Amino acid sequence: MVQDPLFRPWQYRTLDLANRVVMAPMTRSMSPGGVPGAQVAAYYRRRAEAGVGLIITEGTTIDRPAASGDAAIPNFHAPESLEGWARVVEQVHQAGGRIAPQLWHQGMARQPGTGPHPEAASEGPSGLSTAGELTGTAMTGADIAATVEAFAEAAAQAKAIGFDAVELHGAHGYLIDQFFWAGSNQRTDGYGGDPEKRTRFGAEVVRAVRSRVGPGFPVIFRFSQWKLQDYEARLARTPEELARFLKPLAEAGVDIFHCSTRRFWEPEFEGSSLNLAGWTRQLTGHPTITVGSVGLQGDDFIRSFRARPDALAEIADLGELNRRLADEEFDLVAVGRALLQDPAWAAKIREGRTGELQAFSRQAFSALS
Repeated sequence: MVQDPLFRPWQYRTLDLANRVVMAPMTRSMSPGGVPGAQVAAYYRRRAEAGVGLIITEGTTIDRPAASGDAAIPNFHAPESLEGWARVVEQVHQAGGRIAPQLWHQGMARQPGTGPHPEAASEGPSGLSTAGELTGTAMTGADIAATVEAFAEAAAQAKAIGFDAVELHGAHGYLIDQFFWAGSNQRTDGYGGDPEKRTRFGAEVVRAVRSRVGPGFPVIFRFSQWKLQDYEARLARTPEELARFLKPLAEAGVDIFHCSTRRFWEPEFEGSSLNLAGWTRQLTGHPTITVGSVGLQGDDFIRSFRARPDALAEIADLGELNRRLADEEFDLVAVGRALLQDPAWAAKIREGRTGELQAFSRQAFSALS
């Protein structure tokens, strides 16, 4: 039994997807030395074999010493790592899937003294931690230029080794996102100040990526209102503020906005049922990806797991999701924990085998199943 419209084909520029199911990016830290190995390739292939339309990889770090706080997070610049990613692409394509890497710099979210370059100071727009403490280095103009180039080079490599698109991680309190926020960005130059100036760094990254991959290669940009450290945080409190935030990014060359929320069914602004992806699509005219507890009950799972290590996130009905998708509130649907738990999730949904779906257990975080 096919679930319409979740399994309806979708095409945009050169991205031709069999359906609307996207695997959300999820950090795995299972690539020793930053190199994705055979287990990583098999992990992604299993999702493609089960019918996931587009896989967005775990965050992969760009070529900056302070980009990563974990040597087991895959990077996207060392020759052996790029060879590993080429094998991942080959496996996913053989299974009929499409795949995009998520390019990432942790910024001040990186703990000092960690990662493949523990000697490097953590860097950010102002060197401020999420608590407002000076724990790292404020990026110079040269640092910013080098970082923009590192994102662009990674994107060019992604296209060269056969990826189908690229995603830039501009969400959840990491480097690009840190420039968006007045609390972490207290610069007095052209990269700080009013909200429009604080989007300059992100827009420069997008523009540089676009120049390197060309006009037809899809560029996805992930952003969020909430942060890992603050669920109630808001970059934009009105649709008008959201429009001002999105405009420079869209003009710089973003094709698809990946709108990260904790629960896809929650309205973003008062007076409308639209979620963040719905508003973003309406304001920009660009395709959007929704995400947030798809297929699972929406309780605060992080808090639940801290209280009870054996807690489960129970299975949820997809009726409202399909209704919103049918109404064209958004274009694609990213699935996180449900796909982490069960590589066959998409096939089970498509074939109506909902009785075989698995509740999410925190043990899935520690395995490449």
